[in-house]
Amino acid sequence: MTQNWQTQLASAFSNFDELCHYLQLSPDELSLSQQARAQFPLRVPLAFASRMEKGNPADPLLRQVLPVLDELQIYPDFSDDPVGDLAALKQTGLLHKYHGRVLLINTGACAIHCRYCFRRNFPYADLQLTKQQENDVIEAITNDSSIEEVILSGGDPMILNDARLTSLINALATIEKLKRIRIHTRLPIVLPARITDDLLTLFQHCSKKIIVVVHCNHANEIDDDVANACARLRSAGVVLLNQSVLLRDVNDNATALCELSEKLFEIDVLPYYLHFLDKANGTGHFQVSKTDALALFEAMQNQLPGYLVPKLVTEQAGALAKQNV
Repeated sequence: MTQNWQTQLASAFSNFDELCHYLQLSPDELSLSQQARAQFPLRVPLAFASRMEKGNPADPLLRQVLPVLDELQIYPDFSDDPVGDLAALKQTGLLHKYHGRVLLINTGACAIHCRYCFRRNFPYADLQLTKQQENDVIEAITNDSSIEEVILSGGDPMILNDARLTSLINALATIEKLKRIRIHTRLPIVLPARITDDLLTLFQHCSKKIIVVVHCNHANEIDDDVANACARLRSAGVVLLNQSVLLRDVNDNATALCELSEKLFEIDVLPYYLHFLDKANGTGHFQVSKTDALALFEAMQNQLPGYLVPKLVTEQAGALAKQNV
């Protein structure tokens, strides 16, 4: 019998040896760092690890999750808060950066720990939205006539159980002026079992339009289970978009990026954003130069129809919108 998503999450890989053994790799082949792991723990669900090529220390999916020595290197202009989240915090759990929309930090937890995460140093213990603070946030949104869209973020909001998500989304749906609820999540990609019947029922019967922005960086992340999870979301009336991050030695070549867009479209997910790396401490080894990023973007434009070319953007602290690279 297939394990439910919570059981799969609880049994995710959390140490080097188990993951290396599963992938038929020797730790000596990898530039592993216990110090990096201590700063930002290893967490990889089997559902995601199963898509990695066994015996390949350079696998692009493995590179996204493996704590390595390069994370300890200090890079100029990198910081713990690269996109100005703390300055945009209006009250606990509520960020307001852009006109017409606000972002809720619902949880600090994720199903997978991506080493390039821009919030890997975020003070979740103090600032994530708890159930007790939910009513205050709902009231603040209700009283701000400029807000038309709420974005659920984290961490990963889909790591909340169905009951908690139902409570939150139903409360938001009572706000008449809201047009959309957007959910940014990696779970349909890394743990597709999360797309439960109860979750689909919630989305299907919500009075607001639901947009789910998944996060997929490489075509190898998409298998039949992911395709099925996305099909189930689409059947519930959910709009599916993808955002990815341009990462050195993961997807920094035109072939990988074009294959990703094509594979996404095959499962009815529209490429939305290709993010230039946010400069969070511990992530500098993933950075692709602006010159190379623009060359890759041009190559995508030359090879793909326009609707398969994501916007190449960067986020700047204090800016009123995402910026084109």
